[in-house]
Amino acid sequence: MSQQFQPPAPDSYTAAPAPAPARRGGVGLGILAAVVAALVAAGAYGGIMNAIDRQVGYAAFGVGLLVGLAAGKVGGRNPALPVVSAILSIGAVYLGQLFFIALALADYAHIGLSDVLSDPGIGGLNDIWKESAEAMDYLFLGIGGFVAFGAAKKVSD
Repeated sequence: MSQQFQPPAPDSYTAAPAPAPARRGGVGLGILAAVVAALVAAGAYGGIMNAIDRQVGYAAFGVGLLVGLAAGKVGGRNPALPVVSAILSIGAVYLGQLFFIALALADYAHIGLSDVLSDPGIGGLNDIWKESAEAMDYLFLGIGGFVAFGAAKKVSD
């Protein structure tokens, strides 16, 4: 006589425990991480522009991605973080463009970067940026902000 398989009774199954919620640092730490990421990305963006002597959209995309990921991963799900990361990313792309101008001036004048930053200061670099800004400069600002907003929103979900 063959025995047939008998499944266990439904009451003998135990439910799997619910996954633990992801602990995130909160909005303050998310903003702090985004600020640090924005400053690092601005320096890298300006350095890349100086190395290749032009702007590229991928670099502005990278700035936004870095800032948005930092804010979303560390800060968690807060509706303010995508907006803050977009603003910080726009600022980071702008600072990167200023850093590029400062590096170009230092190379052209054969002086140190600290001399460029201390002599005309940021105001002088801003004046140069305003005079030389083109539509692409503004487009790259927008790309950085757009990508940062989306990345912060996506990562926090």
